[in-house]
Amino acid sequence: MTDVPPSFAFAPGDPDSPVILHVPHSAREIPGDVRAGIVLEDAGLERELDHITDSHTASIAEEAARAAGLAPWRFVNRLSRLVVDPERFPDEREEMLAVGMGAVYTRTTHKDVLRPDDFDPGPLIERYFRPYARAMTEAVAGRLAATGRAVIIDVHSYPSAPLPYELHGVGPRPEVCLGTDSFHTPSALLDAAREAFAPCGETGLDSPFAGAYVPLEFHGRRAEVSALMVEIRRDTYMTEPGGPAGPGLPRLASALTALIDAASR
Repeated sequence: MTDVPPSFAFAPGDPDSPVILHVPHSAREIPGDVRAGIVLEDAGLERELDHITDSHTASIAEEAARAAGLAPWRFVNRLSRLVVDPERFPDEREEMLAVGMGAVYTRTTHKDVLRPDDFDPGPLIERYFRPYARAMTEAVAGRLAATGRAVIIDVHSYPSAPLPYELHGVGPRPEVCLGTDSFHTPSALLDAAREAFAPCGETGLDSPFAGAYVPLEFHGRRAEVSALMVEIRRDTYMTEPGGPAGPGLPRLASALTALIDAASR
């Protein structure tokens, strides 16, 4: 992992830890040449970044990792998801293509034009998406080789009120939504998450966002790779839509630490 490009960071943890904290949507940075392909004016782009960014989730993950009994490994996207979204399918399998939000977004959270309809996503996929996917695959393979298993905990956030782009925005919006995968989310991991986040309010399942990220090489194939998505409602720890963190952040970081400790055992 010595050749990790600067678009993401891989922070080593304890050699005996199976846990990888994955933080894909916390950054706002957009390289200048990528910015040139976005049609929004600067003020509009800043508003979109407020809505689309999982603000402060990298801080939650960092604080939780620092307090864990066995330090987890951390994989953090340094670029905005408006560059590429590393958790989308890069092809027609992605349901978010219906609202212009595949691996490369062409529409905003409010369904306005972000990039022209004839925009070619290929260069961004090759430059950013595929290296990210390869590096995350290597990170998981490293945990499997070292510990015999890997536990991916995806750290996200979501707004208290649904945004127009959401495909499933009519369901419950608990303080913490746990996204699961039928193959990769064992009941013990889900139970540990419910217990860990109980002090933070209601925990719900797969609403308003469902699923859990697993690199495609392992998806549906390697049960030793466990995965859980943790979606934190933003009003519990920050000023929406893109404001500062508040007193709820340490409480959520502590809950995430408890989950890391449980998953490491």
